[in-house]
Amino acid sequence: MTTRARWWWGAAAAAAVLAVGLVLALLFIPHPAPPSVQASMSPSASASSNASAGASAGSTTAAGTTAAPVPTTAPPPPTSATPPPASGPAQGSPAVQKLAAMTLAQKVGQVLMVSSPVTGADANSLYSLDSLHVGNVFMKGRSFAGVDGIAAAVSSVTAHVGPGTAGVRPFVATDQEGGFVQIMRGPGFDAIPQAIVQGQLPPGELQADATRWGQQLAAAGVNVNLAPVLDTVPGAAFAPQNAPIGAFGREYGYTPAAVSSHGVAFARGMLAAGVNPTVKHFPGLGRVIGNTDVTAGVTDSVTVRGDAYVQPFRDAVNAGVPWLMLSNAYYPNIDPAQLAPYSTVIIQGMVRGDLGFRGIIVSDDMCDAVQVSGVPIAERGVDFIAAGGTMALCTDQALLPQMYAGLVAAAQSDPAFAAKVDAAALAVLNAKSAAGLLGK
Repeated sequence: MTTRARWWWGAAAAAAVLAVGLVLALLFIPHPAPPSVQASMSPSASASSNASAGASAGSTTAAGTTAAPVPTTAPPPPTSATPPPASGPAQGSPAVQKLAAMTLAQKVGQVLMVSSPVTGADANSLYSLDSLHVGNVFMKGRSFAGVDGIAAAVSSVTAHVGPGTAGVRPFVATDQEGGFVQIMRGPGFDAIPQAIVQGQLPPGELQADATRWGQQLAAAGVNVNLAPVLDTVPGAAFAPQNAPIGAFGREYGYTPAAVSSHGVAFARGMLAAGVNPTVKHFPGLGRVIGNTDVTAGVTDSVTVRGDAYVQPFRDAVNAGVPWLMLSNAYYPNIDPAQLAPYSTVIIQGMVRGDLGFRGIIVSDDMCDAVQVSGVPIAERGVDFIAAGGTMALCTDQALLPQMYAGLVAAAQSDPAFAAKVDAAALAVLNAKSAAGLLGK
């Protein structure tokens, strides 16, 4: 059954899937005592990677979903469903050895990225890190505390990653595009202009600026920037109608060539600073009207496979970018059956095949985004990993346990899916090995 078909099942199917996941977790796992948190707690202000772009720092829970009653009812991590070898060291690279020593809970944790308020972690974030072994963090919201203040907040959060992840340290991401989408500000951080303004600079000058901006992020403990935007808006007249990109000046220009030259320059600057850039939102959001964060049914009826507007992503891959983010939109001329994050045509055929990309494929937000609200939360991460994705981003930490439970249940019941979790976790561990985050 396709993901598209499941949109029409409704609440009964969602409840059944969640019940199965929780029953499996209860059967196989002793419960740790999670923190006591008010079930009515509302999510903290956030800026998703497909931001409603700073016009509001708050996030909206996806329509058709219900926030988890917070950590008090979230499933605890399973004991190892794929235990390490009884004797002898694992063979292969350090990443392969680390994977072999991990429990299922730890592997699932590596393919998830949970949000944490940049002003300080809350109980939901810490539960995901401490009890569910989530191994990657997205710093969300807005802070004017400057490099030193934000570095202290990041350090406080990342201290919770390692003991439960076999010593593997986290990827720490944020949104630092510029303009309306700049999470980290204050002393030590430049005020970064909108991409449309960056696009007026010579590429060499922009690369030097981006290197400095990346160094500021690195000083705050951030090693992944969910930028640059490589979506091409087809013209200045259309830009105000393009809610996710053009309306906020997030585009580098109005032709693929302009977007490519400046987006790649920004990415190279980040790489020079030791920060992993993430090109987004493949295969492009420049031609849509609605914003997938706050609108369902966002459709690009123009883009085709091999489209000229995909060229900036191809150029970025050829330049060596290590991360690529998918759009949440629907592209019927490419895959009429699936949204982009659940499409093997887009992920395997285009990203891995046409572009030859071998890095980390990260989702756009899969918790708050209204575009994916027709799919139960417990199935969203499963469908993304099953299609070939690497890491699922959840910008509502109160909802992440449901996504986690779905991944665990699917891996416990389906060896083929468990192998896909292993493959995605190994890709993350290889990237962490290259970044010096693998531990001992």
